[in-house]
Amino acid sequence: MKKVTIVFWCIFCSFLFSNHSVQAQEKQQKKIIGYIMGDNVDDKFGKISPDKLTHINYAFANINEGKIIEGNPKDKERLKKLNSLKEENHDLKILISVGGWTWSGGFSEAVATKTDREKFANSGISFLQKHKIDGIDLDWEYPGLPGAGNPHTPEDKQNFTSILKLFRKKLDSLGKIDQRNYLLTIATAATQEYLDNVELDKIHPYLDFINIMSYDYQGGWNDSTSHHTNLFVSETDPEDYKQSTKTAVREHLETGVPSDKIVVGVAFYGRGWHETANKNFGLHQKASGNAFSINYRELKDSIVTGEYKRHWDKTAKAPFLWREDTKTFITYDDPESIKEKAQFIKENKLGGAMFWQYHGDDGELLETLYTELQKQ
Repeated sequence: MKKVTIVFWCIFCSFLFSNHSVQAQEKQQKKIIGYIMGDNVDDKFGKISPDKLTHINYAFANINEGKIIEGNPKDKERLKKLNSLKEENHDLKILISVGGWTWSGGFSEAVATKTDREKFANSGISFLQKHKIDGIDLDWEYPGLPGAGNPHTPEDKQNFTSILKLFRKKLDSLGKIDQRNYLLTIATAATQEYLDNVELDKIHPYLDFINIMSYDYQGGWNDSTSHHTNLFVSETDPEDYKQSTKTAVREHLETGVPSDKIVVGVAFYGRGWHETANKNFGLHQKASGNAFSINYRELKDSIVTGEYKRHWDKTAKAPFLWREDTKTFITYDDPESIKEKAQFIKENKLGGAMFWQYHGDDGELLETLYTELQKQ
């Protein structure tokens, strides 16, 4: 009887600790992905909190003559420093983000033919091995669309699918040799137009997760103010513009992407306009241009000094600032809007959150995101 009791107790304890381990994993399952710009690794490295991150996307690698290359001579040392953060967080993953708004001009040509794609993918694998990182994030802005005036063709749609399939094959082959899982991710625009120019239904099986750039809905390219990263549609949004993070997530889900592969973008910066119409505290008003962007840590100082008054759009779940003497309007994310987004992520069983960019924050936004996503 004693032997049976001991065996039973061992089985019970094994189940108990196994169940506890599963619960612990569930608590940590939401991704928190921070884009870190290269030059900030030089002078702000000590301000990075690796314990609050699951992934770092180093921004950016460039494309030259069809190959992925370092964007800066200091990238080798910078990536080495980022890898050292794993000493504090053993589960932290470091990825290289390729392209971005400035350096996406080489994508279309680099993936145009089978030979081109082989060359491009091999250069990515070489980059990953050289810098001992964990994955590749393709930030093509945008397949089939101009982005910053970049070359693009209708064939980008299928070629994007082909290059991701090839990358997945090569990363899996390397992973078998190294006995580890290498990550492949992309950054997507939060518009239906973007989704019409990619085959998300075909490419999501090749991807570990998808980072929706759910910000920049409105900016200096528009002639009126609005929220640039609102969770829901605002009650006072004009009829011709009804974008929101909820809408972008729904549009992605409708392509067949599993919810746990969708990562919601959060903005650690604001967008503003001077000389806007003095009505509704500047929200959804005509702007004469004179637009700007501003990091959260800087606009937070303006709130503290009383130069700006904070307002809350309860339907959009989004804050905004108004300064009457200069008729300045600023749209941004703050702890309250991030709490709403974290709740939305959990309620909809999404993969987590990413943000642009790490050093736009003074630590408050990341702390809020981390705390809220850990809550059950």
